[in-house]
Amino acid sequence: MVFICNQNDDGYFGFVLNKYIENDINDFIENFPSINTEISIGGPVDTSNLFYIHSLGKEIPNSIAISAGLFIGGDFNTLKNTLLIDPNKANQVRFFVGYSGWGAGQLEKEIKDKAWIVLNNLKKEDILDTSHSDIWVEMMEKLGGKYKMMAKFPQNPSDN
Repeated sequence: MVFICNQNDDGYFGFVLNKYIENDINDFIENFPSINTEISIGGPVDTSNLFYIHSLGKEIPNSIAISAGLFIGGDFNTLKNTLLIDPNKANQVRFFVGYSGWGAGQLEKEIKDKAWIVLNNLKKEDILDTSHSDIWVEMMEKLGGKYKMMAKFPQNPSDN
């Protein structure tokens, strides 16, 4: 499941929401505040970098609005200090290793070819919440009908 963050003439980029890694945030960034968070595999592009989206808005200077109440990036030192002062704000931030990207026209073609199922009503809380046991299943069940049935399919068809 991918959350699309931006679209422009060059294509789209976003982050995978339903894949996690076992690492702790301090495995990537020294002296980062000790917070309770999962790190997601954002996608196969630029996996040597850590990205983040948040709902802290202008509290993090230079962050960029990507949807209602959600922002990407911003001043990383301010983010670190914010989480040091108030570790409870960690639930307003989601970290990703890498991102997903599509060139101009690529995602549109994949959607037309039915390679993707589009869901337009994902809430900010769903995007930031890393405690979902399986957000993909939850969202497919919300769509109902054939999608609810698809939610029961094994990830690997040979497991069936």
